[in-house]
Amino acid sequence: MMIVLDQLTKCFGAQTAVDALSLEIPAGQIVGFLGPNGAGKSTTLKMLTGMIEPTSGRATVCGYDLQREPIELKRHVGFVPESGAVFESLTGLEYLEMVAALYGIPQNAARARIKQFIAFFDLSFETLTDKLLGAYSKGMRRKVVITSALLHNPPVVFFDEPLDGLDANAAVGFKTLIQTLAREGKTIVYSSHILDVVERVCHRVIIIDKGKLLLDGKPDELVAEHHSGTLEKLFTQLTGGTELERRAEDFAKTFRP
Repeated sequence: MMIVLDQLTKCFGAQTAVDALSLEIPAGQIVGFLGPNGAGKSTTLKMLTGMIEPTSGRATVCGYDLQREPIELKRHVGFVPESGAVFESLTGLEYLEMVAALYGIPQNAARARIKQFIAFFDLSFETLTDKLLGAYSKGMRRKVVITSALLHNPPVVFFDEPLDGLDANAAVGFKTLIQTLAREGKTIVYSSHILDVVERVCHRVIIIDKGKLLLDGKPDELVAEHHSGTLEKLFTQLTGGTELERRAEDFAKTFRP
C-alpha cells in the first residue's frame, strides 16, 4: 500500500480535528477525500505531508513512517495546499527553480521539466521570467503551485482544492493530467468541494466528518447503495447538508414581496 493510516489522530487543545482515522490507499488510485468545512481534511493532508505532527496513531506514505522518517517521506510526495501560498517576491521561474534545487534536480533537467509544464498549462516562458508571483492572477499561481508539486516526479500527490482559480480549459486539462498520472501508477489524493468532478474522475471516495470516517467506496456503488442519484446528494445526506438546503429555501422566501 502506498498510504496507510492507523488510528491517526490530531488534537488542538481540547478539540479533536482528526479522530482515529484508519484506511489504506494502493498505487494508481485516484481518491476523492471529502468532508464539510472543519471535517479534518486539510489537517489530515498536512499530517501526511509532514507539515504537522499527529497527536497519536501512525501513518506511512511510500513505506516511510510519518514520524520516524519525515525527510524521506517528504521527498516522495507532492502537495498542492488549498492556500496556494508562494514567495511573492520571486518570479515564477525563480520559485520553480528554487523548488527543483531543494529536491536536488539538476538545473538543466529542471528547466526542461518546467518548460513542459508551462506548455501544458498554456503559460508563456516570458510570464515566468518577467513577472513577480505577487502580480500573478489566482489561476496563474495555482498552475505554478501544481507544477512545483510535480517537478520531482513524486509517486504520491496530495491536492487540496486544486481547481480553485483555474479557468474551464485549465480545469479540463488538470483532470486529464491526474487521470494520466494514475494510469502511470501514481497515487492521487484529491480533496475538493466540487463533487461532480470527484464523481467523474475518482476511483474511490472517502467521506469524513468531525474527523471520523463516514463512508469509503466507489462513487457509483455508494450512490446506488444509498439511492442518492448523485454523489452530491449522498454527501448532503451524510453531512447535514439537507437541513442547510431547507434553511436556504426558507431564507429565500423572506425576499418575496
